[in-house]
Amino acid sequence: MCNEDGSIWLSFNGEIYNQAEIRRELESTGQHRWITDHCDTEVIVHAFEQWGIDCIQRFRGMFAFALWDQRSRELWLVRDRIGIKPLYYSVHHGRITFASEIKALLQDSQQERVMNEEAIYHFLSFLTTPAPDTAFRGIHKLPAGCWLRVRADGTLVQQRYWDVWDHASPLSVTNERQITEMLLEELRISVRLRKMSDVPVGVFLSGGIDSSTNAALFSEGASKQVSTFSIGYQGEYGSYRNELPYARSMADRVGAKYHESLLSSRDLLDFLPQMIRLQDEPIADPVCVPLYYVSKLARDNGVIVCQLGEGSDELFWGYESWKKLLRAARLNDITGARAASRLALSGLRAAGHDEGFQYELLWRASQGLPVFWSGYESFTQVQKQRLLSSRLKKSLSGLSSWEPLRDTRLRFEQKAWQQGHLSWMTYADLNLRLPELLLMRVDKMSMGVSLEARVPFLDHKFVELAMSIPESLKTRNGTLKYILKKAVRGLIPDELIDRRKQGFGVPLYEWMLRELGQTSRSEILNFCDETDLFDRSAIEQLLSTAHRSKRDAQQVWILFNLAMWWREYIASPSSQFQAGRA
Repeated sequence: MCNEDGSIWLSFNGEIYNQAEIRRELESTGQHRWITDHCDTEVIVHAFEQWGIDCIQRFRGMFAFALWDQRSRELWLVRDRIGIKPLYYSVHHGRITFASEIKALLQDSQQERVMNEEAIYHFLSFLTTPAPDTAFRGIHKLPAGCWLRVRADGTLVQQRYWDVWDHASPLSVTNERQITEMLLEELRISVRLRKMSDVPVGVFLSGGIDSSTNAALFSEGASKQVSTFSIGYQGEYGSYRNELPYARSMADRVGAKYHESLLSSRDLLDFLPQMIRLQDEPIADPVCVPLYYVSKLARDNGVIVCQLGEGSDELFWGYESWKKLLRAARLNDITGARAASRLALSGLRAAGHDEGFQYELLWRASQGLPVFWSGYESFTQVQKQRLLSSRLKKSLSGLSSWEPLRDTRLRFEQKAWQQGHLSWMTYADLNLRLPELLLMRVDKMSMGVSLEARVPFLDHKFVELAMSIPESLKTRNGTLKYILKKAVRGLIPDELIDRRKQGFGVPLYEWMLRELGQTSRSEILNFCDETDLFDRSAIEQLLSTAHRSKRDAQQVWILFNLAMWWREYIASPSSQFQAGRA
């Protein structure tokens, strides 16, 4: 879309939820000619005319856009504050290309298809590649909350336009009741904004606190029956139990039209080729599978937009594993901890126990680094080094996956009003795991069926409020999500609030013991034979232990995901573009 005289052109993916409010302000100036009466794309065009790039500070929503200003001959690439929408770009042969999907950039015959080995090294830790890198050498993704200005002479300038610590400060109120009221009111506003749509809207419902809260708030004042969508699995598994009874109960409570689907390992195997095409680069989270199928369930039932609960666990201390990490971080504060860590490292090394996360956390403590790097990590530094080929060990010698987090930590130390361990844990995941893994998987899988996914808990105003709450209120009595649970009690049933958290998952461990294990082994070994990334004997050793635990199965899945991506995008460059955008 362009403005009146064609001096500004916009390519836009996303939604501006407060566009009506911004439109009224722009209309009051009498300086703009409108061709629509409700289009948020047109609001962006005229907002940029009026306020320049600072217009993005007014937007409340999710967005990735490219804007060409003919007057100054500048291109602006912008990604939303939280990174809900992806934006990729590549600079080569005297030009810049950009898109919402890497596969679009690969249609450029001069775009090289070469693995970014350093990014792959970090992928083994984080299940994704940290921005600004991707798994492709020369293709970048714009970090969340940043813009990139490109001038006609090829000059590129990247700037962070939003950081949560610039907008979060200690709350003036300390009364728990008042804080819970503030939280619930801000969340109500966020959900209400995301209900606005010209097409049918529904809710993903797992039966947990976050999705149930979404369903309850979404149903308030609804003029017609709300549709909810849930995914479970055929059979019973020790590693993952269906939560469908809780989802059905919550749907009945709000009078929703309930839809569910049961998946099998065959559904996963059938979906693998399409999953890899949709991902663009390796995203080794098996939750991609149920996310795709629940999105398809919604789309097949005529719903075009769905709300889901991403972000709540990161903002409110919602993971059981975070309890252990928080304890480990606090132990590291004790005088003499670094010296003690070095002694413990020596003991573990001598006993041959240097591949586990206990050793990894002690190593970080001995180096004076935070013990928390991400809400989920897979391979440790020692494990990665043992898997690498001799060539890669040499070329990546001395590299640590702390590098992608170094700048984030520096900003935290410079800006955070509370610099406790929990604040760091949330901030680290807001900058890496959420935008590049959790939200990326949501965007790829939902847009793969042309469904738009909206995330009320990650409205930037709600995030700013959450980061203004003292850590002590989030961790009170050792209760996960203490303050959020208190805020939603009465809105959703107590049995959903008080039951043990399970999370949206996949029975990967059991499936790896069946055909999936055979398929992954063959694919991974072929990858080893055709590339020079890993030591085959080390990989075979890893594959032989895949049956031991859920973590072992997860590690095999990570390598499988990488191997499938390599075959689809690197070894077979004839792959054709399949648009996933709505």
